[in-house]
Amino acid sequence: MSGEIAPPLARATLDRAAHRRTDPDWLAEAWERARVLVLDSADGGRALVRGSGAPPELVLIGSGELPEVPRSVPMFLGVEPDGVPVFAVDAPLPELPGTRPANLREVGHLLVDRDAGIFTTALALLNWHLRHGYSSATGHPTQADEAGWSRVDAAGDRTWPRTDPAMIVLIHDGVGGPDGRCLLGNNATWARSPGQRRYSCLAGYVEPGESAEGAVLREVREEVGIGVEEIAYAGSQSWPFPGSLMLGFLARADADEPIRVDPAEIAHARWFTRREIGAALAGEPVEVDGGDRLVLPPPSSIALFLVHRWLDGHC
Repeated sequence: MSGEIAPPLARATLDRAAHRRTDPDWLAEAWERARVLVLDSADGGRALVRGSGAPPELVLIGSGELPEVPRSVPMFLGVEPDGVPVFAVDAPLPELPGTRPANLREVGHLLVDRDAGIFTTALALLNWHLRHGYSSATGHPTQADEAGWSRVDAAGDRTWPRTDPAMIVLIHDGVGGPDGRCLLGNNATWARSPGQRRYSCLAGYVEPGESAEGAVLREVREEVGIGVEEIAYAGSQSWPFPGSLMLGFLARADADEPIRVDPAEIAHARWFTRREIGAALAGEPVEVDGGDRLVLPPPSSIALFLVHRWLDGHC
């Protein structure tokens, strides 16, 4: 059993304390005693972690310890259970003994709940700011406001952070035991490593006027040409690369229905047994198309969470 009860980037402990975002006096006082996460947008949004084992520790510093003037205004993330406020800034990473830079994809699944929530929220907010320097309504430059939770232009037009909903689905045949199968695909846009081929769940953005379940039906039909039923919601997590909310589902399909991939979207798609998936997770070689070795989704993704849910019989 995987023991996972929530997607890896759906964990948090901070009180977001949203009512404080428009209180400049409180924010000024809070900044003086804050713990601060430094993210370097020039280095892909990496932050410092400490420790080579699991879990690594996310490094936060005092507001007075910043070595350089941040590129961004302090973004207020919330308040710790001990009452200490937490902020994030965009700045070059400080040089601290015993630390190393890491990105969220690399360490998100290894961090404790508190650190995973801080890193995920900070990166999602930073990436939104980086993409909204101008108002979509007026075209005027915008500046950060409300402790980093909105942007406003000179005319007063205000925008708030947006998250793009996307669905991701683990398709299975409804059969229990080691011979039960799931359908995974190799995306046509993924870079190939010699001798390896990555397979993952099917995914796509929810279109305007569409439900998440409707997107599951449409995307699966478009990408592999089959129908699904018994669509069941399994959980969600932020995927701030740059700003998505991944809505995870499990769905059943007829494994005898012919697969017809859209080559613009999917290079290969095939059914895998629980026995094969279990072997791949254990580090054993599982051969796929052309003799390549099967590579599964990265540990910080909700895709691997869904694979574990199916592998453990939660469908």
